[in-house]
Amino acid sequence: MTHDAAGRDALFSTPLDEVADFSFDERVVACFPDMIRRSVPGYAQIISMAGVIAARYLKPGAQVLDLGCSLGAASLSICQQLPPQHFSLRAVDLSEPMVTRAREMLEQQAPRHRIEVEVGDIRDCPLPAADMIMVNFTLQFLDPGERDAVIDRLFAALKPGGVLLLSEKIAGEPGEEQLLIELHHDFKRANGYSELEISQKRSALEEVMIPDRLSTHHQRLAAAGFSRHQSWFQYLNFASILAFK
Repeated sequence: MTHDAAGRDALFSTPLDEVADFSFDERVVACFPDMIRRSVPGYAQIISMAGVIAARYLKPGAQVLDLGCSLGAASLSICQQLPPQHFSLRAVDLSEPMVTRAREMLEQQAPRHRIEVEVGDIRDCPLPAADMIMVNFTLQFLDPGERDAVIDRLFAALKPGGVLLLSEKIAGEPGEEQLLIELHHDFKRANGYSELEISQKRSALEEVMIPDRLSTHHQRLAAAGFSRHQSWFQYLNFASILAFK
């Protein structure tokens, strides 16, 4: 696996004798912005709307959690929409390289905002009472049997009236799955990925990322106690939900 000096994702561009499970290591961090841009339909729109949503719902003194923050793009989106005194934010990611780079980026681009960035596991890290929680493309990397408990934790951490922004790759409903997969592969081809890259990355993610159907996410949110939850965005097999306590 390699990446080029300009940060272009070339991790799966050469044939591999054995494709290891995908992990968010230094190689992925080095090319992550390019990888996301070329692999995840609608990512930029979801991230930019995170700040817009925060501006709509957060009152002065709000506490925000960005769980599975990767390089901190959603956190930065909120910083770009709200002044430093309006909120404090805790960003958490399981990957140490991600946390290191996110901390550097947020210190550079939002130096006056009150932000803590730390290594942590969404399944058991401390969750202070929050007005908004963001979980973008993170639940899909957990064992499916652990996801109900995580959503229950998030519901418990949210203050009454709080909002959860949940974004995920989704599995298609019956009869829809294959078309979404094929169109997503077309999306990647249009963004310059080769057949080899598409195939090897799919193999690397096969046992690591298991998406739920959108209906499963809504059922889980309802079971956790969310009073209202609405899909507000979908682009191919990537979707985002707003849930309110």
